Amino acid sequence: MPAITPDDTLSLPVVPEPDPQASTDRPVLSVATAPAGYEGEGFPVRRAFAGVPQHLLDPFIHMDQMGEVEYAPGEARGTAWHPHRGFETVTYMIDGTFQHQDSTGGGGLITNGDTQWMTAGSGLLHIERPPDDLVASGGLFHGVQLWVNLPAADKFVDPRYQDIRGGQVKLLRSPDGGAVLRLIAGTLDGYEGPGVTHTPITYVHATVAPGARLVVPWSPDFNALVYVLAGRGTVGAAGRPVHTGQLAALGDGGHLTLTADATQDRHTPNLEVLLLGGRPIREPVAQYGPFVMNTRAELAQAVEDFQAGRMGHIPAERR
Repeated sequence: MPAITPDDTLSLPVVPEPDPQASTDRPVLSVATAPAGYEGEGFPVRRAFAGVPQHLLDPFIHMDQMGEVEYAPGEARGTAWHPHRGFETVTYMIDGTFQHQDSTGGGGLITNGDTQWMTAGSGLLHIERPPDDLVASGGLFHGVQLWVNLPAADKFVDPRYQDIRGGQVKLLRSPDGGAVLRLIAGTLDGYEGPGVTHTPITYVHATVAPGARLVVPWSPDFNALVYVLAGRGTVGAAGRPVHTGQLAALGDGGHLTLTADATQDRHTPNLEVLLLGGRPIREPVAQYGPFVMNTRAELAQAVEDFQAGRMGHIPAERR
């Protein structure tokens, strides 16, 4: 980890540190440790948002860190066909390969730094699985799936797929080159990521070298979350400790601060984090499994539509 790393970090565009006289550092409101579990047909995940109040997550709904796991031949697993409605899934594959397909004909193969952005909108059926060759050979599997809520006005937009290749991600760096930032979606200090969003968000994968500090500007009207994929460090000006599998929710301010511990694990040479933020939707959230709506009545309608086949059908070749 990570899959997309520049050969020459110092050649990347710089995200300058904000002026501390003109910008306030975001304080840490809470740190939560993700419980481990299993998804789909049995692949291991960390439930990154478990136990975190929804008002701190808004506009995000759910996030799983999938792996990191080294599969033996025949062990790799995915999900069965299942429905979605009312939100977007963003699958970022750090290592390994994942195959997606849906009932509208969307989908594809993502691997080593690729991202697949699926807008479920009005509803579809969907499957995620490792390809047959990975199942046969085994190998490393590590990724993240984030659910981004849609506002009521966009709950029934037509489904859409975006395939974002690793090479399309905007690569940036801190002034001293101690941190590399991969901007997947949204804007950061005027730079834009390739992901096209219904709900305004910023999505960054940052690698911070041991002992290095990262200070990045952050939109004041966005929330701010820091999830540790691997390694150890601190968040905020007060230096709140965080480690692998922990999520820090931050308060108001114009920038956020991270520092990597000077010594990291042998398996994890750097601090690896996801920086997430979005403009809160501030609407009621009603969720039932793979449906995210605004009311219980809309959930009941989603279940009825799924059972009646109104969200599409499994393609004949994949039944």
